[in-house]
Amino acid sequence: MNSINILPLLRTSETMETNHLLIKLVLLASCLIHQRVCSPCNFPAIFNFGDSNSDTGGLSAAFGQAPYPNGQTFFHSPSGRFADGRLIIDFIAEELGLPYLNAFLDSIGSNFSHGANFATAGSTIRPPNSTISQGGSSPISLDVQLVQFSDFITRSQLIRNQGGVFKKLLPKKEYFSQALYTFDIGQNDLTSGLKLNMTTDQIKAYIPDVLDQFSNAIRKVYSKGGRRFWIHNTAPLGCLPYVLDRFPVPASQIDNHGCAIPRNEIARYYNSELKRRVIGLRKELSDAAFTYVDIYSIKLTLITHPKKLGFRYPLVACCGHGGKYNYNKLIKCGAKVMVEGKEIVLAKSCNDVSFRVSWDGIHFTETANSWIFQKINGGAFSDPPIPLKFACAR
Repeated sequence: MNSINILPLLRTSETMETNHLLIKLVLLASCLIHQRVCSPCNFPAIFNFGDSNSDTGGLSAAFGQAPYPNGQTFFHSPSGRFADGRLIIDFIAEELGLPYLNAFLDSIGSNFSHGANFATAGSTIRPPNSTISQGGSSPISLDVQLVQFSDFITRSQLIRNQGGVFKKLLPKKEYFSQALYTFDIGQNDLTSGLKLNMTTDQIKAYIPDVLDQFSNAIRKVYSKGGRRFWIHNTAPLGCLPYVLDRFPVPASQIDNHGCAIPRNEIARYYNSELKRRVIGLRKELSDAAFTYVDIYSIKLTLITHPKKLGFRYPLVACCGHGGKYNYNKLIKCGAKVMVEGKEIVLAKSCNDVSFRVSWDGIHFTETANSWIFQKINGGAFSDPPIPLKFACAR
């Protein structure tokens, strides 16, 4: 069955219930045609690779905790996430009945029995050329995350075999072949070109190399036994407050919603090439199940139709400081100063966070993440268009 032909129908359905019903019918038809098993998958664990969009504590463990008010909405204290609450990866874990993923780098109170998170904020697919202290990307790029994952497989089993508490805190061997492998990375590879004042065409020119390395990463996970892949494309960069503030474009290049047209063009090109690579990997690694998730379209809808969806000020950060977008790269969410011996918070949370799209100008609020997850959970924005719980189907 051709999934591409039914996606427009699914996306324009009036309600989520209609979406889910249509997808179930499509899934049932596919099962009958291809004689597939139509029961939900068993995902005993999740192994995540990515950047700040899915980092649950990696960068904080390495370089210091993301300060309050990060974490205020759900965790009520800093939780290693660059958001007021839960991320999409948290909602994925909830849906699969699994605990929230602990960061691989976090040694305090971590439980890896049902997976691990190798993502860190600022991570790129390609190794960075500058240090994080120089304003560059995280040193824990995707290749490093893969080294950590490979080491985790070996050491977790050696230590688990010691028994006792180790047996409870580390995954069973078979979980590595049964787990869901999630990827949400690539955004920082694109903005790294903006930091170097590259043109749209210059950034497009290096995207094939970025995706070559991404494809190799998938192959490495496959060689370690990974068979179930859930891959997010990248967001509409031109609608993110920090991109609009740090990398401005002429007014003629701003669309009716306030987004930067050339920045979104970069993201769309990256996503089209990523999808092409995923289709190729699906053919090459025929024993694996690949789900490509169109995060771009969902986030663009949220940003360009906020009032209709119950949101406000999509291009203005909730937690920030000053300017048109309430974003300042030098005064980020939670930033403080000492005035006459008294600590003053410069970048505070807004009072209407539950109605806001952008948390800190870079990341989304928990409310926005929840809305986005509800859209991807049913499969309407996936290729193939199957729900999360069926993402083991080939």
